[in-house]
Amino acid sequence: MAKHAVTYDLKGLNCPLPVLKARKRLAAMRPGSRLWLETTDPLAVIDIPAFCADAGHRLVETAAVAGGHRFLVERGGAA
Repeated sequence: MAKHAVTYDLKGLNCPLPVLKARKRLAAMRPGSRLWLETTDPLAVIDIPAFCADAGHRLVETAAVAGGHRFLVERGGAA
């Protein structure tokens, strides 16, 4: 069964705001929960994967979309 993922719109925000807001949102979620992050910041392709690796979250999927990127993040056990 596919896990449901909520979408978090971070479009229009520049570094470091997408990561800071994603960190706060993921901290309020249960381990194993998934969150789509939608960004327009070109640095997000570097920042989001680095944040996931540092924080113990799993980057499930990355996709380039018109005007930005989408990242599917699964919350790790510790945040």
